[in-house]
Amino acid sequence: MANSNRSDSHNNSSKKQTIDTLIHARWIIPVVPEKRVYENCSLAIDNGTIRAILPSLEARNRFDAREEHQLHNQLLIPGLVNTHNHAAMSLLRGFADDRPLMTWLEKHIWPTEKQWVGPEFVADGTRLAMAEMLRSGTTTFSDQYFFPEATAAAAREAGMRAQIAFPIIDFPNNWSRNGADAIEKGLALRDDYRSHSRIGLAFAPHAPYTVGDETLRKIAIYADELGMAVQMHLHETAAEVEKAIAETGIRPTQRLHDLGLLSPQMLCVHMTAVDDSDIALLQKTGTHIAHCPRSNLKLASGFTPIARLLEAGINVSIGTDGAASNNGLDMLTETNTAALLAKAVSGQADAVPAHQALAMATINGARALGIDDVTGSLEVGKAADLCAIDLSELEQQPLHDPLSQLIYTANGHNVRNVWVAGKLLLKDRGLMTLNEEEVRQRAGVWRDRIAGRSS
Repeated sequence: MANSNRSDSHNNSSKKQTIDTLIHARWIIPVVPEKRVYENCSLAIDNGTIRAILPSLEARNRFDAREEHQLHNQLLIPGLVNTHNHAAMSLLRGFADDRPLMTWLEKHIWPTEKQWVGPEFVADGTRLAMAEMLRSGTTTFSDQYFFPEATAAAAREAGMRAQIAFPIIDFPNNWSRNGADAIEKGLALRDDYRSHSRIGLAFAPHAPYTVGDETLRKIAIYADELGMAVQMHLHETAAEVEKAIAETGIRPTQRLHDLGLLSPQMLCVHMTAVDDSDIALLQKTGTHIAHCPRSNLKLASGFTPIARLLEAGINVSIGTDGAASNNGLDMLTETNTAALLAKAVSGQADAVPAHQALAMATINGARALGIDDVTGSLEVGKAADLCAIDLSELEQQPLHDPLSQLIYTANGHNVRNVWVAGKLLLKDRGLMTLNEEEVRQRAGVWRDRIAGRSS
């Protein structure tokens, strides 16, 4: 194996080093360094951290592992990072389909949420979403939804890594009275998780049309003082931008910049309607983008010009959005769609090649969430957040290039094993920390309640 990472100190004596886990894989793609595919290599893990990546024969001679895994015909990659989700909305999957965004929200989603959303709904919906995410290779997700304390607790119990982006809206909703109340509750939740290794908090002003300048200024000040991330739906449709210009005289990106929000701490979700001035502002401020192609396609929201954004040096990550508007949380399928759509929109077949698409779903996502020093790539010293994909299926043969097969033929059903911080959360497609039957049963309960078939 060329250029394997050997920064871990080497014991020249014959005595083996005892570690927690050794994973032997047919292929390993570390993402960093880019464009590398290691064959017949192993990953050494101890205390939840990657200790070494090295040829399997050398790994067996060097380490004595308490737990060992042989992944025949499997590709090991960093766990996928979903930078935008509304996990609890999995309970509204398939509800009010085939409607434009504002009709979908105002006539169907918001009234249903007002009636049903509470801590129990959020806990059950989040468990359903996490089961799906783990079974499709996601190890980290950023979530923006009501009752974020329930989402955080569910993620903590399941062992996933999560950024809980607490929602901020200037009008009353099920969770908060107004923007100030939401900020106060969110900061209290941040205090509860201040020292947690896997759960972080972020501000999530919902959108320019639901949050006023006073609240946005307050968020900008807090984010700067506390070093917290901010996530916001922005430029989701051309109609949204046109309406904002008619009301304020400026584009929403310019408004946010004037209020001090555009920065490397800011993640803008969607950004389908952008022009050169928007791109220049994003580039100048180091602002990130969460691209949700399947949700945007389903709601006919528009096409984010990914190739142009990447050419400008803007960090673009991948998000699924919620299962109510996707209707799935499969990051491999989402990444495939992002790569293909970028080619079609730009008219360039070489736009977003496979290695860049994988980076968008891993290291770019970690960077967008401000945790690229922890996860997003397989490097010594980083958390052992891993996803193993089976490439032995008939539909993936012949296998000329495992990276190409990963992006252009694989999907979540090919995921076999998932680890977060070295802990096995999915083993041979079986969930280790979530009860599949209980998750399924609770989803049915909520379906019946919303349909009016039960109390």
